[in-house]
Amino acid sequence: MRTADIFELLRDGRPWTRAELASETGLARSTVAARIDVLMRLGLVAPFGGAPSTGGRPPSLFALNPAARVVVGVDIGATHARAVLSDLSGELLDEVAAQLDIADGPDVVLGWVTSSVRLLLRRNRRRPGELAAIGIGLPGPVEHSTGRPINPPIMPGWDRFDVPGHLQRRYDVPVLVDNDVNIMALGERQTHYAEVDDLVLVKVATGIGSGIVSGGVLQRGARGTAGDLGHVRVAGAEGVRCRCGNTGCLEAVAAGPAVAAALRATGLDARHGQDVVDLVRSGDLAAIAAVRQAGRDIGEVVAMMVNLINPSVVVIGGQLSAAGEHLLAGLRETVYQRSLPLATEKLRIVPTRAGAEAGVLGAAAMAIEHVLSPEAVEAATLAVNGT
Repeated sequence: MRTADIFELLRDGRPWTRAELASETGLARSTVAARIDVLMRLGLVAPFGGAPSTGGRPPSLFALNPAARVVVGVDIGATHARAVLSDLSGELLDEVAAQLDIADGPDVVLGWVTSSVRLLLRRNRRRPGELAAIGIGLPGPVEHSTGRPINPPIMPGWDRFDVPGHLQRRYDVPVLVDNDVNIMALGERQTHYAEVDDLVLVKVATGIGSGIVSGGVLQRGARGTAGDLGHVRVAGAEGVRCRCGNTGCLEAVAAGPAVAAALRATGLDARHGQDVVDLVRSGDLAAIAAVRQAGRDIGEVVAMMVNLINPSVVVIGGQLSAAGEHLLAGLRETVYQRSLPLATEKLRIVPTRAGAEAGVLGAAAMAIEHVLSPEAVEAATLAVNGT
């Protein structure tokens, strides 16, 4: 059994004694003591007071040391960016945000990321050597294994750009990159649904996409395009051209810009998705009807996902989710009508609880999971032992 396996037990949030670890793993106490010593030298584990004595000297307790290192999580949208500093338990220590146009290109946007990392470390009196990893979410398809965006439709100049390599010229740490919907799913699960192993997050904004967690693992697919709901063909959209070049896509009739365009055609002043939300909140009946229909259209595709993936929770996020129960009502109507009864028996379709923070929380969680993974811990162990 490796040092990383001992650490996996210590990650559960409660303190352990050497005797408990030896009993759980079947290892000799001397072996457990040696591996705890390595983890303490790495800073990942620290003493945690003492256990109650049964006579004589009380046994020592050990637990994860979340303050040992920090990570930075970054959520970059089409027109905004947010970065947070987090300890290894996921507790947020600081945050910075800016209005930033992704179309300005990687040099400008990643320049902001680099300066934000520096600012967060300095404000919290952390040395660059205490930074363990950086997690980033981007608003387009990403090949997660390389961290490179692949043909992103709203990111000119980003195609196959080496995002990790660019940042590692300044910070020599692992840089994990994924698309924004995947990290939203991670953030939502990390903060509000840790006990849920099968969850889908659907983002309804300028586009429509989903992040899929199945069996407790984020599903990215072979090239990182898993969950791209927006370009599934839906009934009633025949002849409607989508920005992807096809016709009949869900995004072309149910995303924020599409709903806004439909309302403009009726004479309402709706240029963007936020205008749609504002009209719904003001009680405009046409806007309410349009959002509910968008929910029904989205529900067609989500119903297929429910039948195929069988999640226990579907979370609705993104700008248009702020329209509230009107979007959810239409979506639930179709999902419960079109999905198998067994698949919907205990299904929850709920609004986001993490809200605008979901992406940045997920980016930090992605970085933490990498830092604390058995592979990373074992590599650090070998380095400490000089092998």
